[in-house]
Amino acid sequence: MLTSRTGTILKSIVEQYIVKATPVSSQSIINDYELGVSAATIRNEMAHLEQESYITRPHPSAGSIPSDKGYRYYVETLMDIQLPLAEQCLINHLFHQVERKLEEWLNLAATLIAQLVQNVAVVTMPKPVACQFKHLELVALHDSLALLVLILRGARAKQQLITFTQVIPQSELTTIANKLNATYSGLTSSQILAKGTDLSPIEQQVTDCLLKVMETEDEQEYEEPYLDGLHFILNQPEFAHSHRMLNLMELVEHRNLLRSIVPSGLTNQGVQVVIGRENRAEVIHDYSVVISQYGLLQEAVGTIGVVGPTRMPYARAISTVDYLSLVLGRLVTELYGRETPIELTLDNTN
Repeated sequence: MLTSRTGTILKSIVEQYIVKATPVSSQSIINDYELGVSAATIRNEMAHLEQESYITRPHPSAGSIPSDKGYRYYVETLMDIQLPLAEQCLINHLFHQVERKLEEWLNLAATLIAQLVQNVAVVTMPKPVACQFKHLELVALHDSLALLVLILRGARAKQQLITFTQVIPQSELTTIANKLNATYSGLTSSQILAKGTDLSPIEQQVTDCLLKVMETEDEQEYEEPYLDGLHFILNQPEFAHSHRMLNLMELVEHRNLLRSIVPSGLTNQGVQVVIGRENRAEVIHDYSVVISQYGLLQEAVGTIGVVGPTRMPYARAISTVDYLSLVLGRLVTELYGRETPIELTLDNTN
């Protein structure tokens, strides 16, 4: 534990380094805070912080730079931080202007995070924990060939060709679809298997086909995330002419970014911050990740976050990710039909 004064000095170092990206001197701390102590006392406190690995110095005569441990201490002191009310209003206004389509919402969320935090935004499509049957259509195409159109909860449509051993008229296909719709509505693939419904051979063939579609969908990992703000990273001084930037670009190019940044045990319990070497993947040890889940815990969950240097504006990143995860969560709730049409509300508890 740090004393109040030492913690204040560390906070000053972190916040100045975030803004300026240059080592922080004892004189800068004196100018930043009126602590009522001498410059020698400030230097002694900084020496203690360096000894305890909260800060480092490029060389003995240089100013101080926060370490991962210093950033972690700083982040733990950030409590109940929220976006300014004016920005909440702007976000709500923008979401009400776009088409009421999930893809439009996610694109907008990624753009807003990138612009507000000036770092890389990552947003994924909400993925059902286990996909649920919503509606089935069977469409006769040619002779014994038909098209199976399966609608899953969350407005996800899947199509599959199915070949029968005999010609089946459209009227009979419609009757089969109506029976299965009534029988399987709201069920997962495992629940359909356990139901043990008495089916004709043709109905069983259709059921086997839709089960295969659902099981394949359950096995899918996240789709490629919506990304925005890579150009902001290029403007960060620590990544200019550096292999660090190449590591991130390779992750994006090889579609491994999401797998690398999502911490193990990420839950729908608010924003998590992963700093530098706390990241599982070595290639992003020079980065920090502010990340959260959004959606319906038992139905569909997506990920929203920001990736940037460890010299990240954490208060800004946390409040932005937190608010936009709330907004997307409400929109997904509406999409999944759990509530009447929503009105986005403002958080004005400050």
